[in-house]
Amino acid sequence: MTDYKIPVTILTGYLGSGKTTFVNYLLKEHHGLRLAIVENEFGEVGIDDGLVLQTKDEIIEMMNGCICCTVRDDLIQALMNLFTTRQGQFDAIIIETTGLADPAPVAQTFFVDENISKHFRLDAIITFIDAKHAVTHLDERKPEGVENEAVEQVAFADVLVINKIDLVSPEEIHNLKGRLRQINATAQILESTRSRVDVASVIGINAFDLAKTIEMDEEFLDTDSEHKHDKSVFSVGFVIEGEFIIKKVTEWLSNLVRTKGADIYRCKGIFAAVGCDDKFVFQGVHMLLEFGTSRELGFKLPLWSPEEKRINKFCFIGKNLDKKELSESLMSCIFNGVYPEPGPQPTTKLRFPVGSRVKVNVGDWTLGTVVMHWYRELLWESGRYAPYQIQLEGSDEVVYAPRDPNAFIRKA
Repeated sequence: MTDYKIPVTILTGYLGSGKTTFVNYLLKEHHGLRLAIVENEFGEVGIDDGLVLQTKDEIIEMMNGCICCTVRDDLIQALMNLFTTRQGQFDAIIIETTGLADPAPVAQTFFVDENISKHFRLDAIITFIDAKHAVTHLDERKPEGVENEAVEQVAFADVLVINKIDLVSPEEIHNLKGRLRQINATAQILESTRSRVDVASVIGINAFDLAKTIEMDEEFLDTDSEHKHDKSVFSVGFVIEGEFIIKKVTEWLSNLVRTKGADIYRCKGIFAAVGCDDKFVFQGVHMLLEFGTSRELGFKLPLWSPEEKRINKFCFIGKNLDKKELSESLMSCIFNGVYPEPGPQPTTKLRFPVGSRVKVNVGDWTLGTVVMHWYRELLWESGRYAPYQIQLEGSDEVVYAPRDPNAFIRKA
């Protein structure tokens, strides 16, 4: 055991390919491995730390730069800290790189740094491929001297996971595989939906081959080589305190991806909506947008507590993004205390405090207890809120009263 080295898996793949979704899948699966996760985000505002499940596994976030260049020293420090302070407490390390990372400099670290090479071994480079948008990014023309990260990620992969196959046709998958084989003829190719793959096929597979890598890239171990990012691709982030009107922010996001989707490579965020204790999550790639409460999307983030400040985070990565314009239009969606919809308002005083025992009209009059005020109706796209959420007595069922009059809710 004196020669034992901790296996490390590098997860790479272009923006929105499904890496964080796979990390969450990995944390939920019963594979018996104790894992340490290193998260790297390109954006100036960190979102993924909020979207990664909170488990007993060690999770380290690395912000303010790309792991393949500006924060590479931070990676070395993070790995050595894990070795010195958590040795024996985990079986493997997973490094999730930013979607704009070149995996080669990250992999190089395990061979050129004496301390890292002594205690860790590179197990495999796993590259996630967005089946819907991969070809667009593989064929993207870059400025002179700038590498195409999407191509590099495919070229250095030991395993290619074609993700989101439910969004494309079998013919498109066949053509994509041919395109990938032109770049990397030896990597194993897997297919997945929502990043679900057999853990044993990507973790602990001992697939990285240094000799093969040097044969492909003679300068792989050259520490003087420099990775240049495409400066036309950049991040815009916002951290805003307050609560949003759900109808307005829904329309804002939909309009944004419809009009600027071609330039938005990745968008994601966590925010609060007036009248709702759930945290809302959105994430998108180009014109594809997933939006809803964290529970609806499977993230299961803790509810906003009554005393907690509503701190909202938004991040957009792409080209031709006007930060001032985005900021001003986004701020117009903040709730200012006067709700613009007709009917009862979240500022209206209600007859029954939380905890009150009431009768609610659910076809017949049924006893229950008020558990929440200003509950978001099931059709939340309408922007309307129900005054009361009621837990029915003798049942796990929770219902809502759409109005305050006696026709809907009355004293028990």
